[in-house]
Amino acid sequence: MFKALRRAADRWRHADSRYGWLFQPYTGDEMVAVACRATESPDRHGEPVAIAAVCLRGDRVLTSESLDLHVRRPVGLTAETVRRHGLRGIDLEDGEPLGDALERLLDFVGNRPLVGWHLEEELAMLNRELRPRFGFDLPNAAIDVAQLYQRRQRYRHPQLEGRPCFEEAAERLDVPLMGRHSALGDAVTTALMYLRLVRDDAVRRHSS
Repeated sequence: MFKALRRAADRWRHADSRYGWLFQPYTGDEMVAVACRATESPDRHGEPVAIAAVCLRGDRVLTSESLDLHVRRPVGLTAETVRRHGLRGIDLEDGEPLGDALERLLDFVGNRPLVGWHLEEELAMLNRELRPRFGFDLPNAAIDVAQLYQRRQRYRHPQLEGRPCFEEAAERLDVPLMGRHSALGDAVTTALMYLRLVRDDAVRRHSS
């Protein structure tokens, strides 16, 4: 309820602004897979150091239509944090200011639906940075691939419990891990997992 009220307030407040169109319903056939690399896991209030997005159209992942952003190294980022989270040098050097990266992300994503792995956590991290800079959270429709995968596993293996692992899910879905330890690689892999889950669900419904 709170999220819906806040989104309605954001839509009214920004109706005539540059970003008013983001709050309009999307009527196309594309989606965008997003992924971040952060100084900490998203649910521990980390700061994004890399943000990536890739377009999905129909049953295709359009790697030629992607965004791969590297954010300027956060102040106080230690070597231990770099090692622990598998961050790459390219994610920490010659990056752009976070505000500029978020602006480019908004322009790329637009009002298309979003797809991501544990997407709620990633959006929470992005929204913590978006709201003070732009005055709103991402209003896009969102699909969490981890939840789709967990639902599939519970249907096939009711005894399984626990939080699904990204690498294990990709292996079980026979999806290659694309460019691990990179935000763009995670986004592409997530997009491929989403398409596989959608296809498998369609096959199951057709055969039942």
